[in-house]
Amino acid sequence: MSYAYLFKYIIIGDTGVGKSCLLLQFTDKRFQPVHDLTIGVEFGARMITIDNKPIKLQIWDTAGQESFRSITRSYYRGAAGALLVYDITRRETFNHLASWLEDARQHANSNMTIMLIGNKCDLAHRRAVSIEEGEQFAKENGLVFMETSAKTAHNVENVFINTAAKIHHKIEEGIFDVSNEENGSSPAYLLSLLRLVRSPAKLCTC
Repeated sequence: MSYAYLFKYIIIGDTGVGKSCLLLQFTDKRFQPVHDLTIGVEFGARMITIDNKPIKLQIWDTAGQESFRSITRSYYRGAAGALLVYDITRRETFNHLASWLEDARQHANSNMTIMLIGNKCDLAHRRAVSIEEGEQFAKENGLVFMETSAKTAHNVENVFINTAAKIHHKIEEGIFDVSNEENGSSPAYLLSLLRLVRSPAKLCTC
């Protein structure tokens, strides 16, 4: 299938926050509660439509463990979008966001669109991070914020599509040079454009 643009995404965040579950829900529309830990990199892709233009999302999902951090950093290159994910039921995954964000801004294009995602909102009864805290972190760091559930699919479509819409807007505004692969957005007849970093948990109640 032909497409107008190919966008590269990267999904980042601690291990076990549900990154692989989000990707699977978006690409295959299914939930898989048990995952082996990601070793290295995995990949997913899907076609969407933005402003009546077909756009291919190419999503790279890599391990979130500290031991794989150097591998993760190599996948920021050329990414147009990043999904920064934490688990609303695990406070430590929220506390580590600043470190992930620092990595992203150090190794990625300065115009990369970053979406902050509080995952597992279906487990609100076990909430350890409030919606207000997520909104405040996003506001302080210039991010877009949304809570999701990979299990129920709540907002999963929205985070991927809204991120693509913001990237497309940057192209329309001339912020991205589509002829430059470094920007993470290129015409279909050129190279690629989107990456994603994932690290699934052994048990992922996403």
